[in-house]
Amino acid sequence: MPKMIVSIDGVVMKEVQLTKDRTTLGRRPYNDIVIDNLAVSGEHAVMQMSGADVFLEDLNSTNGTYVNGKAIKKQQLQNGDTIEIGKYKIKFASDNFSDQHEKTMVINSGAVVAKAAPAAPVGNAAIKVMSGTAAGREVPLVKVVTTIGKPGVAVAAITRRPHGYVVALVEGATRPTVNSKPLGSEAIDLRHGDLIELAGTQMQFIQK
Repeated sequence: MPKMIVSIDGVVMKEVQLTKDRTTLGRRPYNDIVIDNLAVSGEHAVMQMSGADVFLEDLNSTNGTYVNGKAIKKQQLQNGDTIEIGKYKIKFASDNFSDQHEKTMVINSGAVVAKAAPAAPVGNAAIKVMSGTAAGREVPLVKVVTTIGKPGVAVAAITRRPHGYVVALVEGATRPTVNSKPLGSEAIDLRHGDLIELAGTQMQFIQK
């Protein structure tokens, strides 16, 4: 099944499988793929499936839609194509794409999830749940990107970089906090002992 992998500044924000004949993308909450950024129009673009083929069409957006660096109006997508909308990059992966992404791991009765992206060398860091029914449980950060939170409420992505780990807001009306400070639009460095709170759950970043 084809899918779209949304990222910004190298941080994977979300993955959306294309299961419908028509999948919309835009800033408004009723879109199938919601990107809450002012560079994205309310109804920015649409993906249309025709058999095994997927066509991307720009919906007269303000800032345009680009595929592999070129502005498009309507274009058939090929496996590996990169769609650029503002600062966001969306990679198109067709059925024959090698799926390196792991399935979601529920760590708190479906309320808080940790979702890992492609594998990286094993690290010596983890997220420890400090509150709720999963208190005391640790989620090792052994992947390039691990997303934590409750979809539709607050989701953050912890990314492994050469210098260490950073955390960035993915989505949510309620901003996660790091050491009681609201997480902004930019990724920030994580240090051992930092307290992260999102979706009503408190977690601690541990680097061993």
